[in-house]
Amino acid sequence: MKKLISVFIVTVLVICSLTACGQKNTASTAESEPISEPISESSSGNLNIVTTIFPEYDWVNQILGDASSDAEVTMLLDNGVDLHSFQPTAEDIMKISSCDLFIYVGGESDEWVEDALNEATNKNMVVINLLDVLGDNVKEEEIVEGMQEEDEQEDEEEAEYDEHVWLSLKNAQILCDSIEKSLSELDPDNSEKYKSNLNGYKEQLASLDSEYQRTVDEAKFGTVVFGDRFPFRYLTDDYGLEYYAAFVGCSAETEASFETITFLSHKVDELSLTSILTIEGTNHRIAETIVQNTESKDQKILTLDSMQSTTSSDASNGTTYLSVMTKNLEVLSEALN
Repeated sequence: MKKLISVFIVTVLVICSLTACGQKNTASTAESEPISEPISESSSGNLNIVTTIFPEYDWVNQILGDASSDAEVTMLLDNGVDLHSFQPTAEDIMKISSCDLFIYVGGESDEWVEDALNEATNKNMVVINLLDVLGDNVKEEEIVEGMQEEDEQEDEEEAEYDEHVWLSLKNAQILCDSIEKSLSELDPDNSEKYKSNLNGYKEQLASLDSEYQRTVDEAKFGTVVFGDRFPFRYLTDDYGLEYYAAFVGCSAETEASFETITFLSHKVDELSLTSILTIEGTNHRIAETIVQNTESKDQKILTLDSMQSTTSSDASNGTTYLSVMTKNLEVLSEALN
């Protein structure tokens, strides 16, 4: 598969390069610029930044602040397709190839990135891999009691890491530090502004982090049940919550077995929980089936937003990383009481 992706990327870049040369040839060849030079900055010298997912996109804009109007910030996963299903287009590859700063998660879903970076025309590009930045803070995926395992098991010797690192407010502060450092290196004239914006933003992240901990400490329940994939392990671990779920966060499964449904239904009864959680999306069939198999059959189905379908259009309408995490706190508070 990686070989196919690599061939696709090379082909895309060759075709686009030839097309660009064809356009240049309408003028004198002396005006053509070498392909090896960065082509990511506009004539005014603006930064060209490419991110894969919404949290990265929003963090960059928060740190840029007023300077965001002087930068071009692109989010690749901008059509509602989540990280696990994304396949880059030719246009995506070209955007990455020429940008000044590229930010991606770095997990198994991003295996295509390595080939894209190898073919980049801007050899001075700064790259941030979220998993690399977090280092030992990255968690391996785990199978908890009652969780349905994948139909096809990967090589047991190869660890699979939970990619959903952005769903931790503590991780967010570390990752924003790295983004600010890179922006300041690329644009030293505005470094003080970026540092000031970062400090103010981290205060907001830390404040919300404290609200989460207080909410969990004062809650009636200390366990949540997910009738869905479970991308919130970083969040639950941050605050000492226990969880049960139908699938791991990166699972491709859509149908839960009878055994999984039965286990989760009995767990809801055992813990006297009043709600079952899901992630964003319209299909909550598994959660509904769990409810129908409990004794009381009256649990609420509540949704936590993992920001895997958030778009730049949502951002334009006021959605931010902090607004989503604040709403998630309200939902979590209801689920725990």
